[in-house]
Amino acid sequence: MPNRTPHVLYVDDDPGLARLVEKAMHRRGYLYDHAKSGEEGLDRLRQGGIDVLVLDHYLPTGTGLDVLAALAATDDKPAVVYVTGSAEMAVAVEALKAGATDYVPKTLSGEFMELLTTAIEHAIERVRLNRAKAKAERETQEARQRAEMLLGEVNHRVANSLAMVAALVGLQANAVSDAEAKRALAETQARIHAIAGVHRHLYTSDDVRSVQVADYVSSLVGELETSVQLDGQTARLNVKVASFPLSTEKVASLGVMLIELVTNALKYAYAGRDVGEVRIVMARNNNQVELRVEDDGIGWDGTGKPQGTGLGSRIVRAMAQSLGADVGYDNDGIGTRVRVTFDA
Repeated sequence: MPNRTPHVLYVDDDPGLARLVEKAMHRRGYLYDHAKSGEEGLDRLRQGGIDVLVLDHYLPTGTGLDVLAALAATDDKPAVVYVTGSAEMAVAVEALKAGATDYVPKTLSGEFMELLTTAIEHAIERVRLNRAKAKAERETQEARQRAEMLLGEVNHRVANSLAMVAALVGLQANAVSDAEAKRALAETQARIHAIAGVHRHLYTSDDVRSVQVADYVSSLVGELETSVQLDGQTARLNVKVASFPLSTEKVASLGVMLIELVTNALKYAYAGRDVGEVRIVMARNNNQVELRVEDDGIGWDGTGKPQGTGLGSRIVRAMAQSLGADVGYDNDGIGTRVRVTFDA
């Protein structure tokens, strides 16, 4: 209750006791209202502004427990100090279960007023702390939403900028006549698409901390099929990727690595032989992610001089280091199996 005077509502049909409570509240600088029945008390509560409700058990119609039941569905409930007879502990327990903050046994001695004012002060402090906590949580949530909105806009702009760069690289590829240069530019374009795809998925996602791998890989492979220009027929791409989230800092490295592995398979696996397929398999088992890129082509075990310039192999090693991944090659005489494993 920052910058606001605490407001106490006392519900009791005893006018003498109500005047004593009023004097005690005014001495402490609190605002005070009195209601003689549960219905009158509920009407006052609906008007708002009450911080602490002091509720007697025995009321002209029903009990204080009925008032607590009526308050159960209220969002911004006041703290409740329940007043019971000195021998009615079972009632006090029931009131606490029904939402009361504290209880005070009613006696004829001066001790009752002292206990009641102490309970009210504790209730006011509790209300103050709860409201301060709620305000802090609300402000944190609003700040997070603003940050996520801004981050989404940044990802949108980055994705658009990378798409423009990829388009420019594509125009350059169309402008050159040298086949090797054209191929190199097409592969560069695919790498840019891999990174742009991460940002595109981030600004369309509710969670900017991760990307759904199945959606990302399917989109990436689809772009690869249309953007990588190879001579003659290309191998068929068979994608089998489980759906699971992966942190954004790992997805970009994974995408670039995947582009290199698949591009190498498309370029070299079926050179001089009938076109087959390239399989992309990915799954997560507990905290371990496994990616496999397989073909049934000429086969390579990862040793010796790679075909071409070797740039693709260097990029794979760099991305593996970024992921903290192990890369292994299997060659059983039928094609190549590249296995990449890393922690999710």
